[in-house]
Amino acid sequence: MEKRQQMKNTLQLFIDSFKAELHSLSRDIWSRPELAGDETHAHDRLVRFFSQPGQTWTVQSHYKLPTAFRASWGPVCSVEAEPVLNVCFLCEYDALPDIGHACGHNLIAEVGAAAAMGLRAALENQTELPVPVKITVLGTPAEEAIGGKIDLIQAGAFADVDLVFMAHPAQQDAPFLPTVTIAEVSVKYHGQASHASAYPWEGVNALDAAVLAYNNLSALRQQLRPEWRLHGIIKHGGVKPNIIPAYSELEFYLRTPLLKDLCDLKAKAEACFRAAALASGCRVEIIYPTNTYYNILPNATLASLYESNGKALGIEFPEQPASFSGSTDFGNVSFMVPGVHPFFCIGTSALNHTEEYTKAAGAEKAQLYSLRTAKALAMTAVDVVCCPDLLRQVREDFRLAKLTQETADELEGCNTAPRDP
Repeated sequence: MEKRQQMKNTLQLFIDSFKAELHSLSRDIWSRPELAGDETHAHDRLVRFFSQPGQTWTVQSHYKLPTAFRASWGPVCSVEAEPVLNVCFLCEYDALPDIGHACGHNLIAEVGAAAAMGLRAALENQTELPVPVKITVLGTPAEEAIGGKIDLIQAGAFADVDLVFMAHPAQQDAPFLPTVTIAEVSVKYHGQASHASAYPWEGVNALDAAVLAYNNLSALRQQLRPEWRLHGIIKHGGVKPNIIPAYSELEFYLRTPLLKDLCDLKAKAEACFRAAALASGCRVEIIYPTNTYYNILPNATLASLYESNGKALGIEFPEQPASFSGSTDFGNVSFMVPGVHPFFCIGTSALNHTEEYTKAAGAEKAQLYSLRTAKALAMTAVDVVCCPDLLRQVREDFRLAKLTQETADELEGCNTAPRDP
């Protein structure tokens, strides 16, 4: 226990010694917000950060995705080598349209970088660890719109990862909040144009189909579980009043607390879309254009360790909200690898995805909270890498959490592949 505390003290001092550079990193990303998949400046800035002389990181730019990166430190595995424990920290850095870093992803990048560097400082010169440890930092782009972590999973980026750590800015500190699944659906109706006054009987009105579908879904809400959500817009409804619309398009989001419930909501929504096509005489396309985000699997051991370390640093954890309706592609990672995804306040009462939160994410005031969170993440990693019993419990929590929910394989019939009924 004394050795662990010494390592924790070391990492805290190291992170403090780099606080100016870390703030500069965060502020630089914040000042040049980039949308999902286009984070070239943020990618290059983080690659340079880990490539500084004396940092001893092996850095791979454009790792599997154009704006993803990987930085690694520690022993290299070989066939003869003792198994290595690969501890991974995630950095996000995409922004939102018009309002920039209104979700504080610049701070996520800073926290991930700081925690990884702090853990490296704690592990350097340690010769009596239970197992050799490797540290990996993954830059995971496009969380806001595409689900970059899901693309990285499919590309094998997490295949050698044993533990994963990330923290997200919010309004309060919490070791865990239950996020929800989300599937984006695009619905396109194809009808037949005609003069709306002279020959209306020759037309097939695609706007009627869109309106019927919208109303079908509004009626469906009355019979949905209280925690389920579906919400959307009509993106295209025609070009001119005297032309019967030949094309219309809707975009909806479907959300459920658990992945296993999403199939049911999809089936109900698709029935509404198809009924509108049948009633109007239109042809319908139902397409899932982006990755489905899973709910985050809880890991009680990691969350408890994070809370204990956070309290030691002065973090206060108020009573957890009864529900939380946010979604993140970290949920998909949590189905693959044991991990923890705490939330942290940044000294503002502003809500995420607002201009006020954008300002707070770039303010110097946020630094105290962000670096404190980074220290708590790294300290939690120290606990696990130094104590085999804790590592076993983390893995057991992961196994049990997956047993209580449907896995991706069991949801093969509820995938996100485009479909044209």
